[in-house]
Amino acid sequence: QVQLVESGGGLVQAGGSLRLSCAPSGRTFSAYAMAWFRQAPGKDREFVAAISWSADNIYYADPVKGRFTISRDNAKNMVYLQMNSLKPEDTAVYHCAATDRLIKADASPSRSYYDYWGLGTRVTVSS
Repeated sequence: QVQLVESGGGLVQAGGSLRLSCAPSGRTFSAYAMAWFRQAPGKDREFVAAISWSADNIYYADPVKGRFTISRDNAKNMVYLQMNSLKPEDTAVYHCAATDRLIKADASPSRSYYDYWGLGTRVTVSS
């Protein structure tokens, strides 16, 4: 069984920064495409950022462009989300997602594309 585990969430003031990390645990697992989604209270889970296995394709949701940066370390099988200039509307539980097949090495903003999900890490931005 593979589980993705997120870390790095917390409480921060508007304008501050946080860095989220995600790594798989459990059986040996090679993550291909990886992504971050978020879910605010009372809202659907929405796409934040995605990165292909080779990092040559990266996508961002419009609300986070220019503020968030997704990156990965394939040697460690990890993905990161650097969040700068945080706003109260960024408050949500942030979930990591990954695919486990080479044919899904490219990135996608679609929730249904991903095979594995983490339970999330909470980010709260105060005004």
